[in-house]
Amino acid sequence: MTENQNLISELKPFIQEAWSKAEFSTLTDVQAQTIPLIVAGHDVIAESPTGTGKTLAYLLPVLNKINPEKRNTQAVILASSQELVMQILSEVQKWGTGSGITSTSIIGGANPKRQLEKLKKSPNLIVGTPGRVMELIKQKKIKMHEVKTIVLDEGDQLLTAEHRNTIEAIVKSTLADTRQVLLFSATLPNHTEKEARNLTKDPEVIKIKQDSTIASGKVEHIYFISEQRDKIKILEKLSRLDMFKGLVFMKDIGNLQVATEKLNFKDIPAMMLHSELTKQQRQANLKQFREGKNEMLIVTDIAARGLDIKGVTHVVHYDFPRDPEQYIHRSGRTGRFGAEGTVISIVNEREERDLKKFCKELGVTPQLKEFYSGKIVDPR
Repeated sequence: MTENQNLISELKPFIQEAWSKAEFSTLTDVQAQTIPLIVAGHDVIAESPTGTGKTLAYLLPVLNKINPEKRNTQAVILASSQELVMQILSEVQKWGTGSGITSTSIIGGANPKRQLEKLKKSPNLIVGTPGRVMELIKQKKIKMHEVKTIVLDEGDQLLTAEHRNTIEAIVKSTLADTRQVLLFSATLPNHTEKEARNLTKDPEVIKIKQDSTIASGKVEHIYFISEQRDKIKILEKLSRLDMFKGLVFMKDIGNLQVATEKLNFKDIPAMMLHSELTKQQRQANLKQFREGKNEMLIVTDIAARGLDIKGVTHVVHYDFPRDPEQYIHRSGRTGRFGAEGTVISIVNEREERDLKKFCKELGVTPQLKEFYSGKIVDPR
């Protein structure tokens, strides 16, 4: 029996069953390192790149700890966006099958009446956005005295100046001597780590820079040289490739909207994801992309945080990433769990130098390419 299976076999039967159904062969590094610590009751601060299975790293031990016979809330998972909350909730439901554990989502902008109905049933686990959860704690609709575990997912987003006080208040609404605080993030700047240490007691800090089980993914890093105004032409050509399901990263919402309109005008069914769309629009666009109704989703970094989309074949840096972390963050959306993927940067000559510098730090070599007769080729 491998060490991984040992870890899983120590969890409750419903989790073992879900694990064998999911046909995962191994735990990722972050899972193997944090699950035993969480089961043992430690506070944990963990950094691990996008796409390394952080959700399951905290979710399996949290579900393992919940007693479904008790009709009260025992764990709260906080996330910075509505999409991420809904995604975590669907994982909770999938991995909690057959356990009797009840769960619900609490997000801003949703129907308050329906949320109160859900809370009357005292769900064992709540997944929510901080503002709304805090509001309901103040109204005494969410009772925190029995909550044993608080998870901060994408912790660097939650401990920004905007959310920090709310997060602190939520954590402090639980009983200090019995609470366990878990923070997971793809990047852990020093100031975030410092804030996290203030919210935890004697935390175990785990930092994984590159996952050994995933780094084996066959990801190719390529780039095209182009002036800003011609970048859209490269997107057009990419959209016509045979096997293309691409996430395109842009910085500015205005430019993103213009680019999407230009592509749509040329009958290329690109969709967009950014913070100014309504919740319904964002969900509809995501759903279409997930189901393969359109093959290009143009996103901002904020809107794409924490989203897990299966089968992304290409990640496109349309606007150049600001640092190597952002390059890793975006690029981690393709080539997940050993699948193949391509990371494409569209750069001008100045950005080409930075790209080579970033990639050198990451131990990869980007290859210059061009288009010829609709295919990606080496420069002639």
